[in-house]
Amino acid sequence: MSGDITKKEGDKEKKVAEKAEVVDTDKKAKTEPKSEVQTENAEKAESAEKASEKAGGEKKAADGADSGEKTMIKKKKKKIRRQVLKGQAHVQCTYNNTIVTLSDLSGKTLAWCSAGSLGFKGAKKATPYAATQIVNTVSEKVSKYGLREIEVYIKGVGSGREASIRALANNNFEITSIKDITPVPHNGCRPKKPRRV
Repeated sequence: MSGDITKKEGDKEKKVAEKAEVVDTDKKAKTEPKSEVQTENAEKAESAEKASEKAGGEKKAADGADSGEKTMIKKKKKKIRRQVLKGQAHVQCTYNNTIVTLSDLSGKTLAWCSAGSLGFKGAKKATPYAATQIVNTVSEKVSKYGLREIEVYIKGVGSGREASIRALANNNFEITSIKDITPVPHNGCRPKKPRRV
C-alpha cells in the first residue's frame, strides 16, 4: 500500500516538473529575440497567406458577381404604391356577420374587414353599429391607395345594409352606383321550417 502511494506521489511530482519546464520554454521563446532567418521566414509566410487570401477573395467575387448583381437590382427596386382612384365596395350582410371588401375595378382586393375581426361576438356582429365600425377601419386601410369613387355591391339581408352605405358616404367616398346582388332562388331548395319561439 505504502509503495503504491509513493509511486503516485512520484508521478505527480514528475508531471508538475514537466509543466514547469514547458512554461519556462514558452517564456524563453517569448523573451529571446528571434534570429534574422526566423523573422524572414515568418514574414514570407505572412505575405504568402495574404496573397492567397486576396486570390481567394477575387475568385469568390468573380463567382458571386452574378448573385451580387441580382442583389443590387433587388436593392435598387422600390416598391411602387399603385394609386387606385376608382374601385368597388362589396358589402356582405348576413344575419350573423357583416363583411366589407374594397377592391379595384378588376376585383383585386385592396382591403377588407369584418365584424368578427374587430372583436364583435355573437348577435352584435350583425348590428348597424358594427357595420359603421367595419367601414371606418376599411377606409383607413385603403387610404394609402387614394381611393375616391366606388361602386357599391350589396349581398344579403342583414341589418347592416343601410348603415354600411351611409358609413361609406360619410368616409369621403363618392358613391357612383349601388347594386343589390343578393342571390334569389327560383324556388330551388326547400326552406327551413320556421322556428317555434
